[in-house]
Amino acid sequence: MVNKRRLISTIRKLISLDSQNPPGDESRVAGFVAKYLRDLGLDVKTCSFKSKRTNVIATLKGRSGKSLLITPHLDTVPAGKSWKTKPFLGKICGDKIYGLGTTDCKGNLACAMEAVHSLVEEGAELDYNLVFAATADEESGSFLGLIPLLERSILKVDAAVVLDADDFEIVVTQKGLMHLKVSIKGKKAHGAYPWLGVNAIDIAARIITDLKDQKISYKRNRYLREPTLNVGTIKGGDKVNVVSDWCEFELDFRFLPGTSQKRILRNLKKTILRYSRNFKIDIQGIQEPYYINPGHPLVTHLVSAMRSAKVKWRISGSEGATVITFFKARNIPAVATGFGSEGCAHVADEYARVSNLYIGAQVLTEFLKNYSFSSTG
Repeated sequence: MVNKRRLISTIRKLISLDSQNPPGDESRVAGFVAKYLRDLGLDVKTCSFKSKRTNVIATLKGRSGKSLLITPHLDTVPAGKSWKTKPFLGKICGDKIYGLGTTDCKGNLACAMEAVHSLVEEGAELDYNLVFAATADEESGSFLGLIPLLERSILKVDAAVVLDADDFEIVVTQKGLMHLKVSIKGKKAHGAYPWLGVNAIDIAARIITDLKDQKISYKRNRYLREPTLNVGTIKGGDKVNVVSDWCEFELDFRFLPGTSQKRILRNLKKTILRYSRNFKIDIQGIQEPYYINPGHPLVTHLVSAMRSAKVKWRISGSEGATVITFFKARNIPAVATGFGSEGCAHVADEYARVSNLYIGAQVLTEFLKNYSFSSTG
């Protein structure tokens, strides 16, 4: 049975262990999590891809060879200087517990730890091996956490639940992203004689305007808004009285499942070629879009557990990038869910509702007890 007092004690301890990223040091909070799970009798190991950037992987053996992963992350964003409460205290006011990471993501981490504790106390025998991975570096791209754990087959699982969401939402889809830098070359000239040069800034402005004006067809998704393009940075030129012979701008494309990155690149090149043939495109980062059928057992079992707890749940999509896409390349079905408070991640005086965390731990316990790979057909 989920123990509310123990859950609150756990999250307050997690909050007190500073794991701000940057600078990046999950070693203390990882040590606490590892000991907690080891004391419960789980097979626990730690793994670091850089000094003090510790990941915790624990396994609770079940009846079959199939494995289900639950994975929250250990790090938080920096606290900053705008807090009115103490970010590492875990102060409770009414139903709210304040502290850095309460919503993102130490509240979810505490719920997962309490759910495992509850399962062990009950002597529950799961239909599968439960793998618990508390990972480093999520706030800076997961390059020292989930990505290498999957790439190096340290995590070998058959399905995954990412615990990094709010208010009992179940994330089944998200947009892909592509970050690009476009470099345009022009020809220098004196600012008084601009017709003697080729102004790269002017060219860049025309390209950006064209891209923004385009109406691109896409496959609609009931959980996501339309695709977007954001011009994140632009710089160019050396002096006000010199025709600029260079300009660089960075683009952030967010695209829906059913749209390929190759199509976006082709259209970008075609647009640029209307204005210049002297350019370069650097791809800075790509994450594929993701979609899982809401009828998948990961989703239906979570919905069932939430209904049993009589909470208001919803199936949703993510406009931003989350780690669920990292499972796509390995054909591992995944969803994201969580019990934080919407709008509280990455803000001063971050909080989560104690009642939601308590019910969240119950939901997670119920889900883990009842999930079965045999229901996947």
